[in-house]
Amino acid sequence: MKKVLALMGSPRRNKNTETLLDYLLEGIDRSNFEVEKIILRNLNINYCTGCEHCGKTSNCVFKDDMSKIYDNFDNCDIIILASPIYFNSITGLAKNVVDRCQRYWSIKYVLGNNYKRNQERKGIFLSVGGATFSHNQFDGAVPVIDYFFKAINANYVGNYFVSNTDEIPVEDRVNIKNELYRIGREIDEHKNFYLHR
Repeated sequence: MKKVLALMGSPRRNKNTETLLDYLLEGIDRSNFEVEKIILRNLNINYCTGCEHCGKTSNCVFKDDMSKIYDNFDNCDIIILASPIYFNSITGLAKNVVDRCQRYWSIKYVLGNNYKRNQERKGIFLSVGGATFSHNQFDGAVPVIDYFFKAINANYVGNYFVSNTDEIPVEDRVNIKNELYRIGREIDEHKNFYLHR
């Protein structure tokens, strides 16, 4: 059975970001996929200190809750990261996870190990922002997510962005729920998507 890891990177529970993520997860066929949803605010994850320990040992110097996420990264087929936009990028909660993926960069490029290079897996980014559709509020987050998925050897196959959530919350948009449910149903198909609502 394939495994989906869903990281909820908003500090707020049951708001726009988590609603967006849950809509997608509802569509996933649980007879074919094991789904694990992790609420990042519930974990103790230190920020990367640039100590270079991972470049010597392949392991992070911190023994915190990131160990659980490392285990999931090492054993999953699809990674979904959901984060609202804070100051034109992802939240600090989500960025700590991304920064701690220095471990994977070190494994591949400092230690020269072949970390999952031949395994196809997918990365999907979901995000919400309060500004209007015409605002380029997601532009700063995309390069961060691109390098994050590259570090963990996931093909960055999709973005789903929702603007103007200060005025119209996600739960009030039926078309979004239907689209994300469909994406969940088709999550194993080889499709790239970029949707901005």
